[in-house]
Amino acid sequence: MMNKLEEAIIYATVMHQGKVHRFGHIPYILHTMEVAQVLSTMTDDEDIITAGILHDVAETDSILTEIEKRFGERVAGLVGSVSERRKPDEDREATWKRRKEEALLVLRNSRDIGVKMLWLADKLTYIRLLSGSYSEKGEAMWRDLTQKDPAMHCWYYKSVGETVELSLNKTGAFKEFIKHINFIWPGTFDREKARYKKYREVSVEGCKQLGHGAKGDVYRYDDELVIKVYNDNNTYRDVEKEIAQSRRAFVLGIPTAISFGIVSVGARYGAMYELLDSATISAYIAGNPGQVKYYAKVMADLAHTIHGITVAEEDGFPPVSGRLSRYVTGGIGKEDAALAERCLKLIGTLPDTKTLLHGDFHTGNVFLQNGEPLLIDMDRLSTGHPMVEISDLYYYYVVLGENDPSVIENFMGFSYETSMRFFDCFLRCYLDTEDEYVLRDVTDKMSLLCAIRMINKVHKKDKLSQKDREIIGLYMEKAADLAGRLDTLAY
Repeated sequence: MMNKLEEAIIYATVMHQGKVHRFGHIPYILHTMEVAQVLSTMTDDEDIITAGILHDVAETDSILTEIEKRFGERVAGLVGSVSERRKPDEDREATWKRRKEEALLVLRNSRDIGVKMLWLADKLTYIRLLSGSYSEKGEAMWRDLTQKDPAMHCWYYKSVGETVELSLNKTGAFKEFIKHINFIWPGTFDREKARYKKYREVSVEGCKQLGHGAKGDVYRYDDELVIKVYNDNNTYRDVEKEIAQSRRAFVLGIPTAISFGIVSVGARYGAMYELLDSATISAYIAGNPGQVKYYAKVMADLAHTIHGITVAEEDGFPPVSGRLSRYVTGGIGKEDAALAERCLKLIGTLPDTKTLLHGDFHTGNVFLQNGEPLLIDMDRLSTGHPMVEISDLYYYYVVLGENDPSVIENFMGFSYETSMRFFDCFLRCYLDTEDEYVLRDVTDKMSLLCAIRMINKVHKKDKLSQKDREIIGLYMEKAADLAGRLDTLAY
């Protein structure tokens, strides 16, 4: 009786019969066998190697179904992770980047090491051929490819390398992959990445979790150290970028904690911070909600410090208007084009003040050390009007809990009632007013921006439930009312 690998070889040979590889015009089955050979240097997992043999046969869902019946659910899932779905009549060159972005999203979101191995093996065999062709033809090589811009190929292969690095940087396949990339595009990766490198490995098992955010979780590692553990889809480069942003922010005058080292935490990256005997303001509020007014003032003063910084265009921080526009098009734009246009016009009324904005400003991202606040999470720094930043706080402390208070309670670590009291104190302190008319006016403007954001948030789901549709309807009604009454979002 044939084993799984032998059956896969026969099946792939039949499926690829008559097909030749565009590089070298060799029988296509030789490419799939090369992928399997590369995989065998990284693992002896039969499912992963089988998927390598079969990875290029699944052009339709019906073939994937057949693979599942013959070889099992995991093999089919691995094959599906590298299978691009092309429409018969689509322009391959025009859709190249979109198809690659969609494929990379599958790689980044997968937690199966087999997916990363399969991707690396497949791309290594391709870049071997590219490297050989580049040795013979030089830049003329690009004219023979579907995508003729070498910068696009560099982006793609670099993205793959960054995504699989933490899991596979010790393998010979990864080292060879980096060498080929640097041969074609010199300097793309630090040459040290093509040599053996072992990141310091740490564990957060038993460590107290201090905070949770969109990009990861923060833990107290010991009395002196705090570690931020990034989500699976964050690459080494993402962590490096955030650390670099922190240094820039510090130079500009923002009190921020700067990481002194990148570590590996299981299959994820971590950044270590020296934060002696410190805790987040969220933790302080949770422990002493009666002092919420004091902590609101600390946050308001810190917000004034950030918003007191004006940056030049050459500093390279993106305008926050781009984020707001994406919220509109990704949410309201799918529901009501006229309302979306009205919202975009109102966003345009916010003056371009070149004010620095943190972009993820909340009590879970601010530590108190010896009574002094220190910010973390600097990857979303941008420029724009402070209204956007304070509306973000309104979203975190009020709006997220309107339909389910437990969302804020789980996020912040304290009750929804405390959360609303905190924001009310923050807003009065930040605006330095007790004028109820001013407070209502600013709240209306924040409410519109938050309704836009909430609709976009719900629309990110693959499938919308009845409850999702009800939430969208509620915030669409609110957005329509506010957009009809407001002439500007500035205060």
